[in-house]
Formats: sequence, C-alpha cells, structure tokens
Amino acid sequence: MGGLCIQRDDTVILHGVDWNVQRGEHWVILGANGSGKTSLLSAITGYLMPTGGEISVLGETYGQSDWRELRKQIGLVSSSVRQLMADEEPALETVASGKFAMIDLWGRRLSRAEKNKASRLLQQVECAYLATRPWRVLSQGERQRVLIGRALMAQPRVLILDEPCAGLDPAAREQFLEFLQRLGVQKKSPTLVLVTHHVEEIVPALSHVLILKNGAVLATGKKKKVMTSANLSRAFGLKMKLQFKHGHFALTRASK
Repeated sequence: MGGLCIQRDDTVILHGVDWNVQRGEHWVILGANGSGKTSLLSAITGYLMPTGGEISVLGETYGQSDWRELRKQIGLVSSSVRQLMADEEPALETVASGKFAMIDLWGRRLSRAEKNKASRLLQQVECAYLATRPWRVLSQGERQRVLIGRALMAQPRVLILDEPCAGLDPAAREQFLEFLQRLGVQKKSPTLVLVTHHVEEIVPALSHVLILKNGAVLATGKKKKVMTSANLSRAFGLKMKLQFKHGHFALTRASK
C-alpha cells in the first residue's frame, strides 16, 4: 500500500501509511492502543474505505477488484470471530466451516473430503484430540488454535492474527506462542501478520515489524532494525528499555 489515508469527518484515522510485504516475510503490526492497528486491518480486508492512497493485496487493487472474493484468500483470527462460535459445535465442524467463510454449518452436511481436510488441519494445529469436543469446553488457547485451523481451511495466502493472546493466562500464552513459532517456520505457511501491543509475543519466525503511532508509520522494516528502545519509547510515549532474552523481547520502563 502507498500513502494510505483514512479520514472520517474531521478525524484522521490513518495518514500516509506506506507498507510493502514480500513473499516469505512474516510481519508484526505493533503499536499502543489507538495507534491505528485495527483500522489498518479493516482497510486491508476491505471493510474500511480509504479516502486517499492505494491498497493492493495479493496483486489486487482496492476499487478495481472484488474484495469479497479477495477476503477468501485472507484468513483472520480475532476475538470478534471467537465470540460467534456455537457452544455445542464440535471442533471438527468449526474448522470445516472455514471453507465456506460462514459461522455454523447451518445443517450443511460435510463431504468425506471436507472432513478429512478438517481433520488434517486439526492435526496441523496440534488439536487432533479435540475433533469431537464442543466449543464450550475448549480452553482459550485451544480455541485460538482451532480458529487458526478454521482460517487455514480456505487455504489463505495471508493469515492475520489480531491480538490472539488476549485473554490467555501466562501458561496458555507461552504454549500458543510456541505453536505460532512452529507454524511460522513451516514451508507451506501462509504469510503471517501478528497484531499486538506486547513485544513479548514477537516470536523468532516473525521477520519484519511495522510500528504505528497516531495513525502513521513510526518505523517499518526488518525486525532487528526496527526493534529498538528508541522506537518503542516513541511508540508508547514513555522512555522504555528493550531487551532480548531467551528468544523473546521484553520491554520495561527505563530508569531515570
């Protein structure tokens, strides 16, 4: 995308956002609450119309392509999707419903091929043992992995994870991040885009970082270049110290 601007009445939501993702890269969108992360996702998926600039996703340009069809190539895992699942729906059906981009199968009978594919994806997301378990008994971490399987059912080329660790306890978060790392290094993994404001969630497989502040790009590029104490201090409006220990970043307030 180039020069992306989104304005509603007198409120500027995004301003002059330039962002380019190449095949083989996995990205983090990082920023404080209100920095524009959710609005950028809405623009990418065609739910928020730009007022300036250009958006091109997977070779298609906004305004010149059918974004409803393009969305089928973009997997999205977010809390909004998680809250819509039916309590009694077995995990296998939850995954299979991703093929049709719909919540609940509404009585639709799955073919053997669809069941087999959903079973393979449950295995891929390390949840094969959950196939017959209803949504209501799954842990938050299990639900996130099942939703990733659901997103992968449509074979997306891009998988967006919108704050996937929200609501997870510390142990479940670590287990989920370990899983995310394993997914990211798979040869056939889609391009991953992790949206977060927690630097601890940036696993090694994520190669590039886009930092937003007040609806504009503060820094963008390779993780090693962008992840600095200075950039994070500017992003969060407080003098911070960034450290890298045991494969994870840690951010603390700098001593005066």
